[in-house]
Amino acid sequence: MHTASFNPAAGGKLAGVLFALMLVTFVVESQLTQYVQTDLGFRQPYFVFYIVHSAFAIMWPLHFLFLVISSKDSPRAIIRGLYVSLAEHIAPTVFDSPASFPIWGSLRLVVILSLFVSVPALLWFVAITQAPLPDVTALWNTNAFFAYILTVRLFGLRWEARRLLSVVIATAGAALVVYGSSGAPASADAGVSAAETRMALIGDLLTLIASVIYGIYQVLYKMYAAPPDHLEPIPADAAYEPIVSAMDDPAETPIFDKPEMVYPPPFGLYANALTSAIGVCTFVLLWVPIPILHYYGLETFHLPADIKTVSVIACIALSGVAFNATLMILLGLWGPIVTSVGNLLTIVLVFISDIIFGGSVQSVTGWSLLGSGAIIVAFGVLAYDILRKQ
Repeated sequence: MHTASFNPAAGGKLAGVLFALMLVTFVVESQLTQYVQTDLGFRQPYFVFYIVHSAFAIMWPLHFLFLVISSKDSPRAIIRGLYVSLAEHIAPTVFDSPASFPIWGSLRLVVILSLFVSVPALLWFVAITQAPLPDVTALWNTNAFFAYILTVRLFGLRWEARRLLSVVIATAGAALVVYGSSGAPASADAGVSAAETRMALIGDLLTLIASVIYGIYQVLYKMYAAPPDHLEPIPADAAYEPIVSAMDDPAETPIFDKPEMVYPPPFGLYANALTSAIGVCTFVLLWVPIPILHYYGLETFHLPADIKTVSVIACIALSGVAFNATLMILLGLWGPIVTSVGNLLTIVLVFISDIIFGGSVQSVTGWSLLGSGAIIVAFGVLAYDILRKQ
């Protein structure tokens, strides 16, 4: 048996690269999603959501192919290590042979994860056609606040002044960005302005609901689905330890018919396996609402009319795959508090990109600049807290 040498808690550089990729891909996905539904007129949020989340299925095969090409370990050893890691985490007291793999427990976990990911994502896809992009991004990322509250309550942690301050400042900054953009000059046409205001309010409400659900998802993922071999690098998050493993010592891992395995699995492979499983579950189950929505006229189904629209949707799918894959890895490494607060930086990036590419210079106000600055300061405080404790 071969034990993977990479320690994600010690290897901070790769985690930093993944974090930067998560921020950039979220901005790309947001901008392209708004573009395809507004500028290109392809207003089918559920269908776009279905395509994007079904595309998650490619993540694990791509990662596995990369390992087969670049690693000296055999494909069988890699798969076997992942197999054992999944089984020991889902059913640590039951798994003692290949025949006892918890199939139903695995399916139940994947279905629950798919639902908790799909509901807020779908609300986000709808909201992004109703409200301004900076507003949606800011409200979406208030899940940092909800994740922190839930974390402290569910795990019985003590309130840390520095972390609480970071979350409060970041959430206040998000509110300022929303307030600042809403304070921008209104359209000269009062009727159009009133209609746009109503749409924006609906979009903001949908995003807020999505944010609460997504905050719950992040905490539950870390609590029940995070890989057992991912060590939490922040001492304050010690209570985040996943379900106790029956094979904490790789040397004691039971060897069944063949001893060769890569255990723990290579960095990110466990999280990417869950990401791909969510994609397969989405593809198999969540096509059902499409004909129902079409029948009742809630979303008339039709395929993209031109190659440009197809290309943009493909780019949305690829950026969505990259974002969710990096997010799930970082949730296992850093926990929901650090990941969600760090994700608040997307508000600043979307705000800047909306000015550059969306021509929304008029949305720049003192309040929105102050809010963006507050978010950066909050993440800086949290980053300092991480470095201080390492």
